[in-house]
Amino acid sequence: MRFKTLLIFTLAVMAAVVTTPLFAQKTKPGNAPKIVNIVNFIRDIEPRDANITKDVLYQTVVNQIALMKQYHLGGTFLLQYDALIDKRYQELLKTLPKGEFEIGGWWELPQPLIEKAGIKWRGKYAWDWHSDIGFSVGYTPAEREKIIDVYFADFKSVFGYYPKSIASWVIDAHSLNYMYDKYKIVASANCKDQVGTDGFTLWGGYWNQAYYPSRLNAYMPAQHADKQLPVPVFRMLGSDPIRQYADGSSVTTLEPVYPHAGGNEQWINWFLQTFANDSSLGYNYTQAGQENSFTWDAMKKGLEWQMPVIARLRKQGKVRVETMAQSGEWFKRTYKVTPATTFTVSRDLTNSDKKTVWYNSRFYRTNLLWENGTLRITDIHLFNETVPDKYLNNVTTVNQSFFYTLPVADGFQWGKRGKPEGFRLMMNDGGGEAPVQGGDPVFTNLNTTTAHASWPVGKGSFEINMSEKSLTITAKNHPAGDWFLDLCITEGAKTPFKQLTGNSALYEFDGHTYRLAMRQGTLEKSANGSLYRIWPQHQRVVLLLADQ
Repeated sequence: MRFKTLLIFTLAVMAAVVTTPLFAQKTKPGNAPKIVNIVNFIRDIEPRDANITKDVLYQTVVNQIALMKQYHLGGTFLLQYDALIDKRYQELLKTLPKGEFEIGGWWELPQPLIEKAGIKWRGKYAWDWHSDIGFSVGYTPAEREKIIDVYFADFKSVFGYYPKSIASWVIDAHSLNYMYDKYKIVASANCKDQVGTDGFTLWGGYWNQAYYPSRLNAYMPAQHADKQLPVPVFRMLGSDPIRQYADGSSVTTLEPVYPHAGGNEQWINWFLQTFANDSSLGYNYTQAGQENSFTWDAMKKGLEWQMPVIARLRKQGKVRVETMAQSGEWFKRTYKVTPATTFTVSRDLTNSDKKTVWYNSRFYRTNLLWENGTLRITDIHLFNETVPDKYLNNVTTVNQSFFYTLPVADGFQWGKRGKPEGFRLMMNDGGGEAPVQGGDPVFTNLNTTTAHASWPVGKGSFEINMSEKSLTITAKNHPAGDWFLDLCITEGAKTPFKQLTGNSALYEFDGHTYRLAMRQGTLEKSANGSLYRIWPQHQRVVLLLADQ
């Protein structure tokens, strides 16, 4: 609910093959699926701007539907409770073809829902966007269950069935557990990674795509099937794989109201072509669409650029377009635990030479970024299913909510905005220490869980394997002489690193102690301002990245 310009966000979630006559589609055999969810969520009131009336909000949805039908694209509409009980939206959405469109729930909590659940309303307006009022994290677990029961009962009274998809910027684990255990939802979604935007911090989680959360933590991927909630949680908004991380407090996404990103024709073409054509492990996913609070005038141009590109890529068999529920059901059929996935960029926008790969497994995430011929591992976060989220049993009393995992390297928060730090691949070149210089990396997949980056350096190369529990860097033909990794941070950055113990690095974050261990390579203190240094053994470094 970002009102830096006005609320946005819509989801896109994974797509399975849809075979209805009007919306028939295909994907090329043997390719990793590239899944697009077009998700628009609907509010009935917008108290932050007197010019945004109920009629303006309603006509925005009418126009969204017309544009999607023009390009024969189905999708998902998610109803906030105030829109659910508005007969105009009920009548409009009931006309949508079943199977091509889905109606689900948007989990922001307005006054009519709270009061019908027997709870005193604390908001300034009938819809109040603050974390402690308009979101489940502001209510006790017992109150959350009452609110859920009211919404699901009223949804069924309108549409004749319970919603299968429920999404929001943030949903706590207790609420998601209750929605699944009692009502059997099949898909959920939460906000992209960001720091502080509109009062929401989600940082360090499964980057993009979808994951099975821990029963104790809606943001933390589970490592074992018996500890996971079997509802895939998709990451919303279509994040720029390079700039959204480097500028983690900004918004660089597929949302069509942003003229530097989803409302920019050049960016749209670059992002969707990268999404559809670059290498991916398992599958790739993005979300298109927009919340109606931004109004049609603000989103019209961006959506009119995006929809024909998505339709053309679908016709070419390069992407699948699905509803959230279809994607959730496909995910559950395909994966028993959270899969390993990648999102790669082999060619950035025309004014940049950056290349990147995001790798996720159920144990960790990492990001490798090439810029000006050098390599940084900008991000490593570990996942641990035993770490509860802050709101499992507690409430927030301020307009902030915080969801984290366990940082080993955090380039954005330990660097400068737009210039992330992290592990730099360095060498002794005879005249001192300098970054290793090389050519363009090539991304491939070795198997269903291991992604590979081959980086040519001189007459040799660095071969990098990202597998479920470890990351391996191997130098071939001694391309860089004496090489090493330095974990660099900007001056004054606060980190959870504590000390080197034996051949591992000890961390403590948010009351949880964990470590980065080495299978191959040695750790040592450094004197150049980095946290520590990693030396290879026999031209290889192997980092163990399952929480120790």
